[in-house]
Amino acid sequence: MKRILITGGAGFIGHHFVEHLLKYTDWEIVVLDRLNYASTGFDRLRDIKVFDGNRVKVFTADFTKPIVEGLAQELGQFDYIVHMGAETHVDNSISNPEPFVIANVVGTMRMLDFARLQSNLTQFVYFSTDEVFGPAGPEAKFPEWARYNSGNPYAASKAGGEELALAYANTYRLPVLITHTMNVFGERQHPEKFIPGTIKKILSGETVMIHSNPAKTQAGSRFYIHARNVAATLMFLLDRYSMKDPVSVVPHGMYWRPNKYADKFNIVGEQEVDNFQMMMFIYNTLKDISDVNGGAIKISGWLKSSTFKEIFMPKLKYEMVDFHSSRPGHDLRYALDGKKLKEMGWSLPMNFEQSLKKTIEWTIANPRWLQI
Repeated sequence: MKRILITGGAGFIGHHFVEHLLKYTDWEIVVLDRLNYASTGFDRLRDIKVFDGNRVKVFTADFTKPIVEGLAQELGQFDYIVHMGAETHVDNSISNPEPFVIANVVGTMRMLDFARLQSNLTQFVYFSTDEVFGPAGPEAKFPEWARYNSGNPYAASKAGGEELALAYANTYRLPVLITHTMNVFGERQHPEKFIPGTIKKILSGETVMIHSNPAKTQAGSRFYIHARNVAATLMFLLDRYSMKDPVSVVPHGMYWRPNKYADKFNIVGEQEVDNFQMMMFIYNTLKDISDVNGGAIKISGWLKSSTFKEIFMPKLKYEMVDFHSSRPGHDLRYALDGKKLKEMGWSLPMNFEQSLKKTIEWTIANPRWLQI
């Protein structure tokens, strides 16, 4: 039986990956999470019934500190380490970069050091972001080995983690796989993120802020992808791709691979959506739900201070906001080239619009996740 360690497994994307592994493998799963505000404790893991069986072990430890001997002994040996744990919110990184450097650079070094203690490690996966490449022009799509151009401290800290992972591959022959993922959405996402935050603001009658260009005529855009699609892609890579045996440094298909022991893959959503379009999709989905129920969304206790049993759809209010001019670091557009995975025969298992609609409907049916 294979064993896998997932850092940040109590977090948003991490718990979706845990759920995927429980459903599609018989592996032993170990979660290492320091339970900061983004993890919401064990709530996500409880919600997917992790503790109903005996396949998942959870350790609450701070991976920004050295993995001490006793903890290393309890964790044991692994076939795979997937390092998802990170500080991720761009706004917070602009306000205070230090926690991002500690978590995403120092924390990555700690996990790489732990990986070196593994006797039969097949893969160390570093879960990175599209933001390391910085803003993309109207038609640009960055390939996996494009140069870094971090637009904010969060992006820079993730790029720093990538470089450490590559350095460990070069220096210690550690098998490293790096993924770049774009804006991920899905069930149980923290309401500080755009999609659940927009659901909450629309139902509250609040104004939705739309990140736009200086003229306030063009909304920022992203390639959104559901967390279950991300989990399925990671599983595809673990099944099909191994860095354990080095290869010559030669062109990799139509993409250059300059490292014998490491490679990178872009995990890309199927279509580009700007934030105005996203807001309208959310609003129209909520309106369709309310129309079925006579103009109301039947929901109870959706805010801590509320005992509403139904909410009549308020008028949509939004404002185009030029974040970037007043606060550099909010990039208008990110874009990745996803051809490399497609060349390997990979396609996303779920349609974007269907998965987004299901996420909105699930959030309405489980409103406590808007209360965080």
